[in-house]
Amino acid sequence: MQQLWDNSYLVGDNQSYIESLYETYLNNPADLSAEWREYFAQFTVAQDIKDELAYAQRQRNMRQANSQQAQSSSNTRERVVIDSLGPVVMMLLESYRGLGHLQANLNPLAQQQLKLSAVVDMAGYGFSTALMNKSLPADYLHGFAPKSATLKQLQQDLDKIYCRTLGFEYMHIKRLEEITWFEQRIETDWFNFQLDNATKIQLLQSLIAADGFEKYLGNKYVGQKRFSLEGGDALIPILDTIIKRSAAYGVKEVVCGMAHRGRLNVLANIMAKKPSEIFQGFEGQMSQNNYSGDVKYHLGHSADLVTPYGSIHLSLACNPSHLEIIAPVVQGSVRARQLRYNDAAHDLVIPIHIHGDAAVAGQGVVMECFNMSQARGFTVGGAIHIVINNQIGFTISDPSDARSTHYCSDIAKMIEAPVIHVNGNDPEAAYFAAQLAIEYRHRFKRDIVIDLVCYRRHGHNEADEPAATQPRMYNIIRKMPPLMASYAQQLVDSAVIKPDEVTKLTDTYLQSLATGEALVATTDKAAYQYANTWQAYVGTSWQVGVDSTVALEKLRELAANLAKLPDGFMVQPQVKKMLELRQQMTLGKVAINWGYAETMAYATLLAQGYPIRLCGQDVGRGTFAHRHAVLHDQVSDAVYIPLNKVAVNQAALSCVDSLLSEEAVLAFEYGYAATDPGCLTIWEAQFGDFANGAQVVIDQFISSSEQKWGKYCGLVMFLPHGYEGMGPEHSSARLERYLQLCAQDNIQVCQPTTPAQFFHLLRRQMLRPYRKPLVVFTPKSLLRHNAAVS
Repeated sequence: MQQLWDNSYLVGDNQSYIESLYETYLNNPADLSAEWREYFAQFTVAQDIKDELAYAQRQRNMRQANSQQAQSSSNTRERVVIDSLGPVVMMLLESYRGLGHLQANLNPLAQQQLKLSAVVDMAGYGFSTALMNKSLPADYLHGFAPKSATLKQLQQDLDKIYCRTLGFEYMHIKRLEEITWFEQRIETDWFNFQLDNATKIQLLQSLIAADGFEKYLGNKYVGQKRFSLEGGDALIPILDTIIKRSAAYGVKEVVCGMAHRGRLNVLANIMAKKPSEIFQGFEGQMSQNNYSGDVKYHLGHSADLVTPYGSIHLSLACNPSHLEIIAPVVQGSVRARQLRYNDAAHDLVIPIHIHGDAAVAGQGVVMECFNMSQARGFTVGGAIHIVINNQIGFTISDPSDARSTHYCSDIAKMIEAPVIHVNGNDPEAAYFAAQLAIEYRHRFKRDIVIDLVCYRRHGHNEADEPAATQPRMYNIIRKMPPLMASYAQQLVDSAVIKPDEVTKLTDTYLQSLATGEALVATTDKAAYQYANTWQAYVGTSWQVGVDSTVALEKLRELAANLAKLPDGFMVQPQVKKMLELRQQMTLGKVAINWGYAETMAYATLLAQGYPIRLCGQDVGRGTFAHRHAVLHDQVSDAVYIPLNKVAVNQAALSCVDSLLSEEAVLAFEYGYAATDPGCLTIWEAQFGDFANGAQVVIDQFISSSEQKWGKYCGLVMFLPHGYEGMGPEHSSARLERYLQLCAQDNIQVCQPTTPAQFFHLLRRQMLRPYRKPLVVFTPKSLLRHNAAVS
């Protein structure tokens, strides 16, 4: 690169040469080649525009000047601008594409729109009415799809595209292909967007369902908490559109995570959970099992839905009150499902994350989860994020106190995710946004955000009086009709539907709801062939015996394969010494240490067909350099994993050096392990006390998910506990804390003291028909202690 720069004509040493060429261009342009004339021309045009803009500003401030002279000068300058309309048009296009969302009509509660930056105010730059009506050559439009004839029409077209009820943020993306794709979709499809009557009636039916469900619960269970969706009703048609469009793309599974707001509505109207089961939660009826259960708006559900494009499997993950922690859990579950399909292209399973406006901006796990988006060990090919933005968070007095950014969705820009802002009172715009989101995710395999700007009709819960802290907001809300009613009236006024037909649709839904049966068509036949079952592990005892031994001949065979390296592979000297020592252990000349025992446990399980996922900070080599499961060639930097070469037809080891995160990564691994009981899934803390940063995952999922939700998990946690005398930070993983969590056989807490114990402990975790989380307090000094051998 330095050599290229040194040879460039722009380098400083060539300054005098460039200046001489420019002088020739100004005096005798014909003496220069066409390339140089074209190069200098662009700067001349740009300067003319700058001169015009600066001049126009000065003219507005020079009121004392002679009006006739000013008009004559203005006309002269206007002729300069007419000759340079191409760059002016480009400026206008880029301004709207980058800033149009600030002017869009996004807030259903707004009394007036924000004022857009003057960069789009053409009159403010001094462009006259005559100039705005000047004919615009087609080649000046730079690929803009609407064939605007004048600057005035161009601005009107841009207003229609970028300043209606959708606001588009995509100009922060650095990938040109995606920017071009968005421009085409927005400036063609959204500009010409029209729905047929059948689709409009389908949208109305979704809104009737969203509104009818909440009103039914409100009348039947007066004053009980349900965390109503009212005000954010457009979420239901958005989800319905995404799911059906996903099925059309061949998606087999959709996994969703969301907090409590609108959850019951989604369970009934999207996830096909029987309303009768939801009603039981209001009536205090416990399900017939041995679980303690959880509140009704934390529970999940799964079903195989019937769509016009075939069946599709839907899962809504159980979620604790920690609002955003479910996102990485869902990501981990999706990753495991994709591996089950051998879906390397990420086409068959997709995640949907539903956030709240205050939570998505306020909780750090959101950033950690976004950071996983394209990381090799965690990517799932993009997620669709929907923010139920009721502009009030939980019950904050001033929404500006909830964040330091303009939009609650701005955190998504850290991974250059596009954001579509939607006015929650325009269901047709919401439908377009949903289609655009799933199409983008399907094409580019990256995250995308729908910011559904809406409101909350009731308080934080139905027993809360919101006017106590937001009197002005709720004065507006009380006067607003439900979205179903306003959209129905819109369709009646446009002769799409008759009033009595709206009444019939409403009555039909309420009658179906009253029966308690599923409101969404399902099938008993699984939508996919890779369903995993936990039935073999239900009700088994931890005392079930298993033979975890391995024949000596088999151990030596596997160890010999581990010792083989590719021809010419140069390992680092200390690593080479460790590998040679392990060969001595195989021959029985040296006692076995922890690293050898652990490696051989993995090798034997892999040979028996059990895949392994080992994840954590620096797990490839191990924090204390005892593992070295991943070898690096010192010359070529090539990577070699001996454990993936131990046997024919073996399972695979996935060794993932994780992000510098505990909370999101442990949640991801929990989601992965809870989805695949056949995989030994391990998370290793760099130091055991680092698990402090993931305590929500440990308390709300690992130790309690079976008791609350009947959800099994076989996740293994390695906590290097220390006791090394290194001060309070890394001297303990807090063994007592995990022992206090133990109850009703919920988790296993083990502290092995010999390599042999560690070997059999790991093998037992997979060989027994028993799946519980396993917490292992692994050593540090004992890794190489002469007495800690077998």
